[in-house]
Amino acid sequence: MDIFLVIAGFVCCLAGIVGSVLPALPGVSVSWIGLLLLHFTSKSPDNYYLLTTTLVLTLLISFLDYYLPSRGTRAAGGSRYAVYGTNVGLLVGILFPIPLGFIIGPFLGAFLGEFIFAKAPISIAIKAAFGSFIALMGSMVIKVLCSILFLLIFVWKFYQYELIRLFL
Repeated sequence: MDIFLVIAGFVCCLAGIVGSVLPALPGVSVSWIGLLLLHFTSKSPDNYYLLTTTLVLTLLISFLDYYLPSRGTRAAGGSRYAVYGTNVGLLVGILFPIPLGFIIGPFLGAFLGEFIFAKAPISIAIKAAFGSFIALMGSMVIKVLCSILFLLIFVWKFYQYELIRLFL
């Protein structure tokens, strides 16, 4: 059973890195599940400090993933309509099957919200849309780095618990 948990945990950590870039998987959450699976092995001591700390980090990053694009829109001078457009575009972009819809959606939503509903000039609408885009890319970088950190923790614990012996 330990071999299955280790392999499944490692796969989750790798899938979490991919999911940090693609919206189909909740990247950091999947990486955290990989750490949880490693914790359930028979060699793992009952130390919940690491799991609790990484869970809090996972929840914080999940919140920031939805908060940052709208905050970036606002920071770039967008109105509340651009912020609403960013949030709607984020949801539609995730569900829309075109490639990169999760990037185009918030950008287009912020632009349309600012241009149509706030009746702002195109230059201001584009600026608000780029604010959304920059914040979304920043959020993605944070998720990738955290997922890589979780993979490194997984590998470190794998060797610390001497789970390599399961495969020899």
